Amino acid sequence: MTDDKAPDRDPEAVSKFVESFAAQLVEAGLARMPARVFAALLSSDSGSLTSAELSEQLRISPAAVSGAVRYLAQVHMLSREREPGSRRERYRVHADQWYEALTNREAVIKRWEHALREGVQSLGPASPAGRRLTETLAFFEFVDGEFAAMMERWRVRREELFGAPGSW
Repeated sequence: MTDDKAPDRDPEAVSKFVESFAAQLVEAGLARMPARVFAALLSSDSGSLTSAELSEQLRISPAAVSGAVRYLAQVHMLSREREPGSRRERYRVHADQWYEALTNREAVIKRWEHALREGVQSLGPASPAGRRLTETLAFFEFVDGEFAAMMERWRVRREELFGAPGSW
């Protein structure tokens, strides 16, 4: 029995939450299908569903599930696991998945900083575009510096509230 069919669950309420949260993720920039798949995984008790379960719950094609999970895996919002003795894959969100997803964004910020430094050199720091890039670079350097401290504070806070990661 999948999580969405648990006896104490109203499937309509689960579906309503999934669609509502997915809409919020779409508004924040995530594509619609990955947002729906992520919300469905997040709302399952196990945090893990197969392609068939996602397809059935969301009423979408296996191809739509495949594209969504490929994207979500690339951005570290889920992982793929093989079921023991089976060729079927399960897709899982982890207790610390937000932390992991944001930590991977830190690498993107570092690459942007590098590209911006090159842009400032190419355009000249005194030109209007160079000044704009310099300000953008300063912003990302600030965010990068604050990010590490913020993530450390979160690790401590998370353990206080929920215990060690993966203890769901």
